Amino acid sequence: MMLAFVRGRRRMLRAAAAIALCMLVPPAAAQDARGAEAQSAARQWLALTDQGDAKASWEAADGKFKAAMSVDRWTGGLQQVRAPFGALVQRTVVSTRFSRSLEGFPAGDYAIVVFRSSFAKKTTAQETVTLDREQGGAWRVVGYSIS
Repeated sequence: MMLAFVRGRRRMLRAAAAIALCMLVPPAAAQDARGAEAQSAARQWLALTDQGDAKASWEAADGKFKAAMSVDRWTGGLQQVRAPFGALVQRTVVSTRFSRSLEGFPAGDYAIVVFRSSFAKKTTAQETVTLDREQGGAWRVVGYSIS
């Protein structure tokens, strides 16, 4: 009888500890949904660069990106920097973080998505896609780097 009581009490304590832990951890679902939206927008934009479609990726970018770089300059830069890596083999999200401010940009709602990528001619690369959330809620690319 005593053994059953101890087991029951342990289960109760574990359940209480699990509930307490859930209350201490911030709700990840809301963060995950926002992160998933930013990651999806970044992946859609990157698909255009993977196809070598500089004009389409420039047109899909945020106005801040377009104001900072002409379509011709972007086309030349993408051809010079990205094309030598060859076709995409794999791309995995490493991190997604959010910020209200970015150096050189006005206050806003920004997401920085970092990918670990592998290409036919460069097995290890890091891509960083910076996005700005527009008034309507859509994420648009304001910056891209690859190393």
